[in-house]
Amino acid sequence: MMIAVPLDENKKDVCVSFGRAPYVLFYDTETKKQEICENPAAQAQGGAGLKAAQFLVDHKVNVLITIRCGQNAAEVLQAAEMSIYEAQGTDAETNLAAYAEGKLEPLSHFHAGFHGKA
Repeated sequence: MMIAVPLDENKKDVCVSFGRAPYVLFYDTETKKQEICENPAAQAQGGAGLKAAQFLVDHKVNVLITIRCGQNAAEVLQAAEMSIYEAQGTDAETNLAAYAEGKLEPLSHFHAGFHGKA
């Protein structure tokens, strides 16, 4: 199973913005390998959430752990049968451990998106 976590510039904290996160941590639960990739959607003029969602779909992610997610991105992720969980705190490693222990809750609220606003 592949888990994704959007990361801040320090490459260890969960980014508050899913679509504009500078990096994404990919964690393979079977091999225990981690890979941090630049998020190609981070500097998008618009539609960053949709582009980030497609990036995860292309990487065959099964689970996203994030602080928040826009409605349009969530629809893409859910159509790909990806589970979305709400991060607890900001440390990515702690959130991966919490997920493995069944301590994370599914993210149930999706915002309308920022659509060009900060």
